[in-house]
Amino acid sequence: MTLIDTHTHLDFPEFDSDRREVLAHSRELGVQRMVVLGVYQQNWQRLWDLVQTDESLFAAFGLHPVYLDDHRPADLRALGDWLTRLQGHRQLCAVGEIGLDYFLEHLDRAGQQQLFEAQLQLAVDFQLPALLHVRRSHAAVIATLKRIRVPRGGIIHAFAGSREEAREYIKLGFKLGLGGAATWPQALRMHKVLAQLPLDAVVLETDSPDMPPAMYPGQRNSPEHLPDICQALAEHMGIDPLSLAEASTRNARELFNW
Repeated sequence: MTLIDTHTHLDFPEFDSDRREVLAHSRELGVQRMVVLGVYQQNWQRLWDLVQTDESLFAAFGLHPVYLDDHRPADLRALGDWLTRLQGHRQLCAVGEIGLDYFLEHLDRAGQQQLFEAQLQLAVDFQLPALLHVRRSHAAVIATLKRIRVPRGGIIHAFAGSREEAREYIKLGFKLGLGGAATWPQALRMHKVLAQLPLDAVVLETDSPDMPPAMYPGQRNSPEHLPDICQALAEHMGIDPLSLAEASTRNARELFNW
């Protein structure tokens, strides 16, 4: 089974003690490539330094909405500078993690929207996919994507929307990221949606070290868990795990031009 983890934060301190071992074991388990996403300006250099140590790692840079209060206007200019400097590098794969978060009520929605649109425009300008954080904000994200068309599409990270929202994203050229959250027994609504998703629209992810699957409760999530996540999701989708692995890997390769 060959897999691609399309969403990790392997640069986070949770992996500082055993990162090399995690990467090696993940590859042994078939996780061929892993995308590491930036969330604020201060972690971009650390992330890029990590990616440069391992040819199976790929970088995305962005300003995450959850850290809105920490971002500064200069950070957006810096993002443009990073993308300019690394344009065409084989290990630069996307703009992300960006998006809208309406779950955290203290975050200014107008400020989030402005930042989101500016970063989507960077994805357009640099011809890169966009990796999106969408939490209780599907309607606003879909409306924005209809106004700012991203030619290479992207991924809706940790998709937990309805079948109708899935259709809208797919029409806009986006893949749906599936991971640990959908493996939990209480995710009944998502289980129904999973069974209705077209295989050519899904990719697999872990969000390591966050969002552990049901079989590893309370543990640090890791790309090592992706085969088990694939197995659990395939059961809910009523398909063979190998079929899901092959489809998600093919979809990720097409999206990132690998």
